[in-house]
Amino acid sequence: MTDFISSNLLRGMPGNFFTKIDRKIDAYTAKGIDLIRLQTGSPDQPTPETLVRALNHAAKQMENQGYPPCGGKSNLRQAIAEFYHRTYGVTLDPETEVTIFAGATVAIAALPQVLLNPGDVMLTADPGYPMYFICPLLARASVYGIPVDAADAFLPDYATIPANVLNKARMLMLNYPNNPTGAVATKKFFADTVAFAKKHAIPVVHDFAYAAFGFDGRIPLSFLQTPGAKQQGIEIGTFSKTYNMAGWRLGFAAGNASIIQAFSKYHDLAHSDVFGAVQDAGVQALLGSQEYVRHLQTLYQRRRHVLVSSLRAIGWDVAAPKGSFFGWFRVPDGFTSESFAQVLLDEAHVAMAPGSGFGPHGSGYVRCSLLEPEARLREAAARIEATGILKRFDSIKNKA
Repeated sequence: MTDFISSNLLRGMPGNFFTKIDRKIDAYTAKGIDLIRLQTGSPDQPTPETLVRALNHAAKQMENQGYPPCGGKSNLRQAIAEFYHRTYGVTLDPETEVTIFAGATVAIAALPQVLLNPGDVMLTADPGYPMYFICPLLARASVYGIPVDAADAFLPDYATIPANVLNKARMLMLNYPNNPTGAVATKKFFADTVAFAKKHAIPVVHDFAYAAFGFDGRIPLSFLQTPGAKQQGIEIGTFSKTYNMAGWRLGFAAGNASIIQAFSKYHDLAHSDVFGAVQDAGVQALLGSQEYVRHLQTLYQRRRHVLVSSLRAIGWDVAAPKGSFFGWFRVPDGFTSESFAQVLLDEAHVAMAPGSGFGPHGSGYVRCSLLEPEARLREAAARIEATGILKRFDSIKNKA
């Protein structure tokens, strides 16, 4: 067999961070080791039965057995507009300001190619979702990660961007509630973002994947709620987390009509459209009862309390996330994010994602999900305590 060489572009790109972690974990489970998998971002709850029934019904309809319309079915685009008006008070034109695609990852990968040219710079927060740092390479553009940390609530300060970077910036990618930090945006931050973007003529893309999950009474803000936001950018929505439809591959973008038009053109050229029955189930999700979503938010908040309190009880002083379904925990002194994640894997059989995969400023953290039952979260803390790893390094530190 002849081995053909892939393109220079592909060979110059790093692999998928999460795929690498999954392969490492698969090697452990292949040995029969019981791992508590807190590295994952795939929801553990089932899709609501009402949505499964809606899919089954819609799949039998003749209109869904051919190619779906470009840009999405009109009933789903209308449902998104109604949902935004009801939930956020935002008015959207379903014909020009909404488009449908097969999952949020498609938009994250495509939008740099839609908005950037070679040599341009995309701005984002560091740490941030790994795909934000990779996908601009497809457009032969580069990324500048604005350093964020706990002191600034993991919200970027645009005044810190170097002038030479700002001169080349042509896109700003944000994500709140945030993966990996669990931070949430404030009204002031989004207002500052609109002012910054308008001043420098930079389009904003807000990845709103964790829209439903704020804790302690916090209701996550839509970027489009901010005055002037719809003129300056778009918001990416997904059904994966809010409705546990991760495998259904259904997402959308809403906002600035010129960006929506350009993205729709690209999608029409590069991708197939979403199966019509899946889109009809999305209509049911948005316009039906949201009781299931409220139940899911309560479930994650309860799990957050269990995990954080259990880890604090064994001497790991972790910060409670404000939103999403991730914890962003500083590793103990003496560790890097990679070495601590490896110790947890080897000695406690607990899997967490090393923070270094989320950008240079994630190197002192691990990301931990809330996607296991409460009993398993307590067991994870017990396993970590049983290794003695926290006391071991406390002892070394005290002697020093």
